[in-house]
Amino acid sequence: MSEQRSPEGGRHEDEPAQALPEYAERVLDVADLIPPGRVMTYGDVAEWLEQGGPRQVGRVLALYGGAAPWWRVVRADGVLLPGHEQRALGHYRAEGTPLKTASRAAEGHLPRIDMRRARWDGGDRAGGHT
Repeated sequence: MSEQRSPEGGRHEDEPAQALPEYAERVLDVADLIPPGRVMTYGDVAEWLEQGGPRQVGRVLALYGGAAPWWRVVRADGVLLPGHEQRALGHYRAEGTPLKTASRAAEGHLPRIDMRRARWDGGDRAGGHT
């Protein structure tokens, strides 16, 4: 990925590009590989990269992920990202991401991602990783 991203996640066309940390570049590259309608967990991305952990991946997406498909990197339990539930849900519905209906007891009655059906292991693009 050669484009530069701002800390807010967007690109500034009229400003000089600032170098993106190498680890952040790698995390965003993996997020870009995930097909529409599929997801990887924060831990899956860290394992794919063989570096860092779920918290580091989450931090990268929080700082630099605005222009990447951030909604495709998720919590392992399938719960939607707090504070971004409605935006993420719109993306999931548009992409046909498998969801589990929320029970009436669930807070906000928001669905969860059906991790069994939506989780992506890299498929043909895995390059040796699963």
